[in-house]
Parts: sequence; C-alpha cells; structure tokens
Amino acid sequence: MRRLLPAPAILGTALLLAALAAASLVIGVGDLFARDGTSGVSGLMLLLASRLPRTLAAILTGAALAIAGTVMQTLAKNRFVDPMTAGTGSSAALGILLVTLLAPGAPIALKALAGSAVAFLGTLLFLRFARDLPPTEPFLVPLFGIVYGGVVGAIAAAIAWEADLVQFLDVWMNGEFSGVIRGRYELLFVTALLGAVAFWAADRLTILSLGRATAVGLGLDHAAMLRLGLVIVALIAGVTVVTVGIIPFVGLVVPALIGRRVGDDVRRALPLTALLGAGLVLGSDILGRLLRYPYEVPVGTVLGVVGAAAFLAIVLRRARLG
Repeated sequence: MRRLLPAPAILGTALLLAALAAASLVIGVGDLFARDGTSGVSGLMLLLASRLPRTLAAILTGAALAIAGTVMQTLAKNRFVDPMTAGTGSSAALGILLVTLLAPGAPIALKALAGSAVAFLGTLLFLRFARDLPPTEPFLVPLFGIVYGGVVGAIAAAIAWEADLVQFLDVWMNGEFSGVIRGRYELLFVTALLGAVAFWAADRLTILSLGRATAVGLGLDHAAMLRLGLVIVALIAGVTVVTVGIIPFVGLVVPALIGRRVGDDVRRALPLTALLGAGLVLGSDILGRLLRYPYEVPVGTVLGVVGAAAFLAIVLRRARLG
C-alpha cells in the first residue's frame, strides 16, 4: 500500500521556502530601498538585476540537485550517493574545461552541453564500477564515489595547470551565487524542465530501483530508463556547474531524509525533495552572506560543512539501527 502524500510537510516546506526567498531579496550588500538622486530607481535596479536572479538561481539549483540526487540514488540503488561528490560534478567541470581549451569563445550553452556529455560518461563509468562492489557493504559506494570524483577532479586540475586555466577551473569547482546577475543565470530554467521529465518518469524510476530482473519482469525497458536517468543527472550537472559551480551534498542529504519519510516511491518523494533542496541551498546562501558580512562565504563552502555533518549523522544513525 502506498504511503499518503505528506501534504502538511509540503505546505510547511513551501512556506519556509517563501520566507527564505523574501529574506534573500533584502539581505546583502547594498540598500534595496536606496534611491538614486537622478533616476530614483537604484533599489529597484538592484532587486531586478541581482537579488531576484540570485534568489531564483539558488531555488532552481537546489531543487535540481536534490532531484538529480534522487535519480542517481535510484540508478545506483544506494541511498548514500550524490552526483556532485561521486564524480558527476567533476566530470562536468572537466568537460567544460576541455571545450574552453578547444573553443575559448564558445557560448555558455555549448559549454553546458560539453559538460553534460562528459558528466554522462563519467557517471556511467562510476555506475559500472559501483555495480561490482559488494551489495552487503552500502557505505563502500559513497566512499568509492568520493575517491572517483577526486581522481576526475585531479585530472581536470592537471589539465588546467598545464593550460594556465586554474582560476577558471576554481570557478566551476566551487559553487557560489555572488556572480549571478540578470542575463547570466537563465540557463538554469532548463533544470526545471528536467525536473518535470523526472516526475513524468517517476513510476518507472521506482520500478528501476527494484533491480534489472524485477524491472524487466514488470515490462520495463531497463536500458532505456537507465539512459534517461543518466541524461537527467548529466544535464543537471552540466547546467549547474557551468552556471554556479559544484555544490556538494544536496543530492545526498535531501533524498536520504525524504526517503525515510515517504519510502522508495519516487513520485511521492520528488515534490518534497525539490522544495527541501531549494530551501537548503537558498538558506545556505543566505547564511553565507551573513557569516562575514559584508563579505561572503561561498555556498559550496557552507554546504561542504553542513552537508558533511548531516551525512555523518545519517551514517551514524544507520549504523546504530544496524
């Protein structure tokens, strides 16, 4: 029997996200209510050109990364996998670096496609190796993912060093929203479409998580669904990395928490997953703005600390429960 959709939790999370969005519009360097002596619209310009794009970028990124984490955990059949810490994000950064070397003037959309292509291959290779790990040791998969992502990141760093592009690589490897302005974040709306595709395929993704034999027995085209899941994860990685950089742990912590509440039904989990992911990233971005005001701590750094602590708490709780 399916669990009921947690409507109160969705409503509460949506209200929290709305409150965070309102706070995001007024928090930051610069007075939103200041008026220019000649035009009288400086505060409005700040809102439309910076604060609103930054808020929307954080919401879209958080929701997309949480959805990508849910899809990847379904593909890997492991609750402790995150695309951004298991090689997908590093592979996307490597792809963006390569296209920057070959075509320095390439538009951002082409860089996102190149990053997505390499992320697809990198994730496929990760899943191939992870499949050989003993299923009785679920923690080996995330540990292998961290090592695997580190190796891919080291390859990208070596290439960037030789090409004198280390500063460019740092932009893609460290997630932050300080550079988000109107005209430089709109590609993130593609992730909303990818989230809709994931919701459309949610029931089949749930069947996919049961294993190849069961999925095929239920009439699912296992290979086609595996490819679709990989495309969703890779495109989200490519778009988010090229726009705001790698933001870790969102795709691990949020699906793990939601999975405990609503079970393995992907369709039931995705709405709350997207809202909580958006709230987590937006809240972390606001915290990064306040910690050393008027300076900023990148959201990737904030989530590196918060996400790592949450991951350890999940692991320790799982260990205690046996």
